Amino acid sequence: MKFTEENINKIFGCEAAEDENVLRLKEYYFKSDIYNKIHNDMPLRIMVGHKGIGKSATFKVSYLENMSEKNIAVWIKPDDIMDIAKTDGNFLEQINAWKKGLLQIITYKILENLEIEVEKNTISKIVGYTGKFISKLADMFNGKFEDVSFQSAQNVIIRKFLKDKKIFVYIDDLDRGWNGSEDSIRRISTLINATRDLTSDNCGLCIRISLRSDVYFLVRTSDESTDKIEGNVIWYIWTQHQLLVMLAKRIITFKKEKINERQLMKKPQFEIAKYYDGILEDNFHGIGKWSNVPTYKVLASMIRRRPRDLVKICSMAARTAYEHGHDVITTEDLLDNFDMYSQERIQDTVNEYKSELPDIQRLIMGMKPSNRERRTKDEFIYTTEELIKKIGIITDGTPFCFTNGKIAKEDELAAFLYKINFIVARKKMEDDGNRIDRKYFEDNKYLSNSFVDFGYQWEVHPAFRWALYPDGGSYIYDNLSIDGEI
Repeated sequence: MKFTEENINKIFGCEAAEDENVLRLKEYYFKSDIYNKIHNDMPLRIMVGHKGIGKSATFKVSYLENMSEKNIAVWIKPDDIMDIAKTDGNFLEQINAWKKGLLQIITYKILENLEIEVEKNTISKIVGYTGKFISKLADMFNGKFEDVSFQSAQNVIIRKFLKDKKIFVYIDDLDRGWNGSEDSIRRISTLINATRDLTSDNCGLCIRISLRSDVYFLVRTSDESTDKIEGNVIWYIWTQHQLLVMLAKRIITFKKEKINERQLMKKPQFEIAKYYDGILEDNFHGIGKWSNVPTYKVLASMIRRRPRDLVKICSMAARTAYEHGHDVITTEDLLDNFDMYSQERIQDTVNEYKSELPDIQRLIMGMKPSNRERRTKDEFIYTTEELIKKIGIITDGTPFCFTNGKIAKEDELAAFLYKINFIVARKKMEDDGNRIDRKYFEDNKYLSNSFVDFGYQWEVHPAFRWALYPDGGSYIYDNLSIDGEI
């Protein structure tokens, strides 16, 4: 394998779905159970997940599938709606502005995609009936096209709409420009309320919204009315097994081979790893607990259950392999990138969550092991009491404040670190061969409750350790347990 930039992109894909070639995206996209929770006829779906977890890719594939099924589908970007509901009106007025503004954009995009020209007053009439939008749009089509029987591409779509009365709308990338201010929270909150009203009043209008988990958290805790949309929220969660299957599918489709996703999911991980042949070295020739372990276990341990992490570390290592003249990604190629990979994960986390905790970088960098901790075996592992004490030392008379102005207590900062995947919960399962059971915030949102002791310890995720302890490679390898079969 020659790891040229073209081949790296074709094998592992782009880090952002919006930059991906559409045909390649459809070819390698792995449809987890989350996809079916989004790609359906339910009126309102709000997909919540961390940055880089695959929200845009899921929306894009679902949108493309709607189009291939000859349904009317509309893609809305942040710049399409930047001028809606920016007035100083009250909450209800902003919701009403969103409803009319969204319907106007949806109508314009439908007509543009179908290459139909109508007068502005016709659009105004359709948008004016916010509770009868679908039926008014159908009336307009019936009036403009008395005979829609001929087989033009546009008329096939119109006929399908007149038969099914369905429109699929995707609102993606709303975190662009997000700053966590009261105005930002209010805009998202009123948008969600508006889409709930529109989908309730217009049978057949199906709206999908993607939100970063930190954005949803702030909106959910600031607006009591959002309890009514909890049933529409889909949390985007990956297992390590799914991510390894995802990587296998990308490699398999790059090689122009065929594979059944369901059959692949049923295979044990060591069999899934066989599909990496010719791309990744089988075993990782490290030291300590990382000595001669399967390379796929190293990858699973280094990522935060986010596709972008896996794409990032594989792409970085592939570029290094090209520089070294290697025809597979070797242990050396991976080792050369752990430090930079770790630094970038810290920067990503700071960028993603500083809207919630402006001084987040001080908190994260304060988690570096002290000289005393470096003399212990588990410098990145804490009991709940030790973690609270560590955070107290970081605070050191200079409190942390959330964006809303509230001073953060030590246990709240510990919960915050857990929520952003900087730390994960861990427990040694003595009745299962001392296997390390790791749980992320998405697995159990209550493990960080300061009033309940679940018997778990806390460890800094491996993705961050090299940046926090750049000269501690051997210590990290000696102490960090590789993730086993999951």
